[in-house]
Parts: sequence; C-alpha cells; structure tokens
Amino acid sequence: MTNELMVQVPRSLKYNRSFVTLMTAQAISNLGDWLHLLAILTLVGIRWNATPWEITFTTLCAALPVLLTGPFAGALADRVNRKWLMIAADGARIVIVGGFIFADQIWHVYVLLILKSLFDVVFSPAKNGKLKEIVPHEQLGQAVSISSVIEQMSKIIGPALGGLLVAAFGITWCFVLDSASFLISGIILLWIPGARVIQSASQKVEHVRKETAGVTPSGEKAAFLKDTMEGIRMLASLPQVGTSLILLAAAILFLQFADSQTVVLFRQLPGISSDLLGWCVAASGVGTLIAAMSVQKWKKAGHVVKMGLGTSMMGLVIGTAGMIVGVWPHAGLGANLLLISLFALAGVGIGFAIVPFQILLQEQTPEPMTGRVFGTVGSIMTASNIMGPVVGGLLVTSFGVVPAFICSGILLTLLGVMYVMIRRQKRNSMDGSLAAKSMVTGE
Repeated sequence: MTNELMVQVPRSLKYNRSFVTLMTAQAISNLGDWLHLLAILTLVGIRWNATPWEITFTTLCAALPVLLTGPFAGALADRVNRKWLMIAADGARIVIVGGFIFADQIWHVYVLLILKSLFDVVFSPAKNGKLKEIVPHEQLGQAVSISSVIEQMSKIIGPALGGLLVAAFGITWCFVLDSASFLISGIILLWIPGARVIQSASQKVEHVRKETAGVTPSGEKAAFLKDTMEGIRMLASLPQVGTSLILLAAAILFLQFADSQTVVLFRQLPGISSDLLGWCVAASGVGTLIAAMSVQKWKKAGHVVKMGLGTSMMGLVIGTAGMIVGVWPHAGLGANLLLISLFALAGVGIGFAIVPFQILLQEQTPEPMTGRVFGTVGSIMTASNIMGPVVGGLLVTSFGVVPAFICSGILLTLLGVMYVMIRRQKRNSMDGSLAAKSMVTGE
C-alpha cells in the first residue's frame, strides 16, 4: 500500500526535465523580448532626434499587436504543435531583431517592431499550453507560478541588461546579443517533447474545449467572450484585487505620460551622451530588483499599502527629475549622477507597486481561473501602456516635456497617497465594526 502511494505522488518539478528545459528556454526568450527596448529608444530618440509623436508611435507599434492579436495567437496555439510554434516564433525573431542593425529610417523600426511583437504574442500562449502537456495537473499551479515569476523578472532584468550593453558596447551589439538569445532559446526547445506527455490532462482539456467552444469559429468566439467576462467577474469579486488593479492600471497610465518621453527629457541637456539613458534604465532595473527581493521581508505593511507607497515614490522621483532638467539645463557629471540615482529610486517604487500586486493576485486567484484572470489583467495593463504614451505625446507637444514630467509626478504622488489613506480608513472601519460586534456578543 505504501509503495502504491509513493508512486501516485508526483515528483518535484525540478526532476521534470521537460519542464526545466521549457522554463530555461522561456527565461532566455523572455529576456530577448525586453533586451532590445533601450537600444531602440536610444537609436530613435537620441541618435535620430525623433519627435515626441514619433517616439509615441514607436511605443504603440510594440504594444498594439499584443492587445489586438492575443485571442488569435491563443487559437493558433490550440491547433498546431506547440513546440514547433515556439521554435518558429524564436526563429522569426532572430531575423527580425537582426534587421534592426540595418534600419536607417524610422519607418523601418515601426515595421520591425510590429513584426517582432506579433511573434512575441505567438510564443506566450504556446508556452502556456505546453505547460499543461508536460506537467501533471497536481503541479500545474506551481508551474504557472514559476513561469509567471520568470516572465516578470525578464521585464526587470531585460531593460536593465540592455542599458548596460548600450552603455558599454553600443547599440549594434545589443541587437546582436538579443538576436542570439532567440537562437539559444530555439535550440533549447528542441529538447522538449513535441507530443503530449500528460495524456489524461490533454484529454480533459480537449473534452472541455469541445463542450464549451464547439468546432465552429462562431462557437469559439462566443467561448472566448464568455471566458473574458468570467475573468472580469472573478477580478471584481476577489477581495482587494479589483481595486488594486484599478490603482496599478492608473499608476501605469500616469507613469507612461513621462516614461515614454524620457528620451525627449534627456535631449534638453546639452551634449547628452547616449550612455546616460542606458545607465538610467539599468539603475531603474536594479532598483526594481531590490524592491522585488525585499518586499516580502517587509511584512508589517499590507500589499495594498506597499503599492500606494511605491506609487507615491515613483511620482516624487519623476517630478524631481523633470524639475532638475528644467532648472539645471547645463548639466554635467553631478546632474548625470543625480539622474541615475533618481532612476534607481524610481525602480524601487515600480517594484513596490507591481510585485505586491502580483503576490496578491497569485494568493487570491483560484487555480481553475488563473488563465482567465491573468489574461484579463494583461489586457488591462496593455491598454494602460498604450493610452499612456498617447497622452504623454500630447502633453509634451502642447506644454513641453518638463511640465509633462511634473504633471506625471504630481498625479502619481496623489494617487499613491490617496490610496494609502483610503486603505487605512477601511481598515479602521473594519476594526471598529469588529469591536462593536465583540461588545454586542460579549466576546
């Protein structure tokens, strides 16, 4: 009997070679998703002296395909061999990222960004589907959590590493190494099985798909809309998560007013070096990493309070950066070092705004609803990332880049302070209710 029980217990995920291989490939591929970001901003914003609207459109070219083609990419991942779909996506991105080396006009960058973003979208649902093929159902929640951590960390490490590469070796080498990252990821993926490993799980998934989606395109569209609405309803019903999502989406929106126009701000400094942007982005990434590693150790404050404080910190730093450039136009080494330090503090604020929300979402989302809830959150965050640069471009064009930064800073600071005050008010109200209940019941 003991032997039978031992056989039924799945081994640790670290012994699942297919899973470890997939996560390794994902880590390298996700890193490549973000490695090129700083190089493109430096190329377009500083070397080519692009206008605020051209910089805004650069951001939109990377974000819009994620918002518009996500459902179609998911449907494709359900119909073809996921292993080869991921390898094909990596292969295409090797060529596309390599094309940035030869881009000499801004419309070349637009086209390449759109193409790369399309294949970024294809990779993610194929990877998520592959998880279900190689991980037992009992370990799926743990596997999804590990995959989410890798994805979030790549958003932190990628731009920071890209900033260091641009500062140390130049833009071209950043594109070369980015292209190489997709090559390495594609080669690693050759070692995962192409066929399903967990047969029982795959049969259940197929059975559910047929019952809910049917075999017709209209049925699949209805199922997708139904799943989307279920994700929204679940978010609204989860304690703290729905309101925290509103805070984070607003914070990302306000942050993008300024963040999307950082290159324009730096151009106000005479004789600006392209290395400064790289070091600032790297410093921001380091700050976010520090916050991510320390946020769990600070247990006295709740997740929502940490988010509010992080948002306020971002606002104070961004507003200060705008004022420094406005009152210190002839910046030298001192101003450069101060800006790098401010970006590091902004990274800490970003970490305290985002990481607690991710933890809160993981803790309160039921496992069967993970995909729908996280998909809905991703769509909302993408919408904020799209709207922010548009408003930022409008502000910079109408009033100038320094007022846009100060406006962004004020909005973020007020948003964070307001949310901390509301959260404390709710907590005091709950404590008062509990005390009154105790007096009535005599407990």
